[in-house]
Amino acid sequence: MSVVRPFKGYRPTAELCEKVAALPYDVMTSEEAREMVKGNPYSFLHVDKAEIDLPESIDHYSDEVYEKAKENLSSMIEKGIYIQDEKPVLYIYRLTMNGKSQTGIAACTSIDEYIENKIKKHELTRADKEEDRIRHVDTCNANTGPIFLTYRNKPSIDSIINEWVKKEPVYDFTSDDGISHTVWVIDDETVINCIIDEFKSVPALYIADGHHRNASAVKVGLKRRAEKPNYSGEEEFNYYLSVIFPDNQLHIMDYNRVVKDLNGYGSEEFINELSKKFNVSKYKEGWCYKPDKMHTFGMYLEGKWYILEAKDSIVNENDSVACLDVSILQNELLSPVLGIGDPRTDNRIDFVGGIRGLEELEKRVDSGEMKIAFSMYPTTMDQLMNIADDNKIMPPKSTWFEPKLRSGIFIHMLD
Repeated sequence: MSVVRPFKGYRPTAELCEKVAALPYDVMTSEEAREMVKGNPYSFLHVDKAEIDLPESIDHYSDEVYEKAKENLSSMIEKGIYIQDEKPVLYIYRLTMNGKSQTGIAACTSIDEYIENKIKKHELTRADKEEDRIRHVDTCNANTGPIFLTYRNKPSIDSIINEWVKKEPVYDFTSDDGISHTVWVIDDETVINCIIDEFKSVPALYIADGHHRNASAVKVGLKRRAEKPNYSGEEEFNYYLSVIFPDNQLHIMDYNRVVKDLNGYGSEEFINELSKKFNVSKYKEGWCYKPDKMHTFGMYLEGKWYILEAKDSIVNENDSVACLDVSILQNELLSPVLGIGDPRTDNRIDFVGGIRGLEELEKRVDSGEMKIAFSMYPTTMDQLMNIADDNKIMPPKSTWFEPKLRSGIFIHMLD
């Protein structure tokens, strides 16, 4: 059973939605955010990254930042930039990139289902990142950014959505990066109840992206429960903002790696060492190598691309985590050969989302900033959900989802 709940969302006026909607707070630096909002006082980054409205020297985790976020959100509501739906509703949110669409339901999901592992995770979270969003959500009294959830496709839910989107949307705009965003409000109680009933037969929801936001939203809910021990369970703080997409519409991109040095190896010696576990061959000169099947990797070293094919001896198809390409690269090459023991903390490695292209890997290496780059075959949705079902955790930086959900289109207040 999966719980979805309508809510009286705050959302931008139709005229301002395009200016309000912003990329998630965690895909940019504060410096980049300051540039992004120039000339746009409506951007939701004024709430999600409120330090941009304070001196550059400000500690990003100071009380002033969270209070500024609250102040900015309240101001946007008071000025009429945001309106609130008069009754609890559901929303349909469609994103289209390069002609391919994904269409999901924006709703509230249950903190109890997360605690009971009916909303399943596949990544570890960091306490410092959780604490930041806990303070942000608690101070703003709102879920300001949606959690990106998925489920195994259910055609009956598709049918309801496909019928409703024949109506006029409330928003329809294209953001600067070429992504189209279209939103419909489902305000018919019969249809809302039908969707709620359909999700009751969905066994589980899965976090696609937003593990820190999810964990933080739940912890704020638990904090509110502790403050109100006679809570009924119906209060808004028992639920948090999500957008839920069917798995067959989602696109995971490659999440590539760059490393600063060869850990003391010369290039020829390094390739000889790799040959013990990988079949190594040169790729066509002047061409980037993008892997087209699992257990195959691209390697860019000294201006040349190579193909690495994992030997059968290092692939364990019976282990859902060990057989991931990100695991094979980490366990058989990055750690034992290049000495990258913990990719979460080692400053010799960096990660490049597939949206930036393989040319970004070449650029990082050719500039001398990095010594070597690896291109990856993307993790699949089946792998993600199977690992979550097994209550296992993926290695860090295993998935890169595109397109990114925009923040600021929907806000869920906690009371």
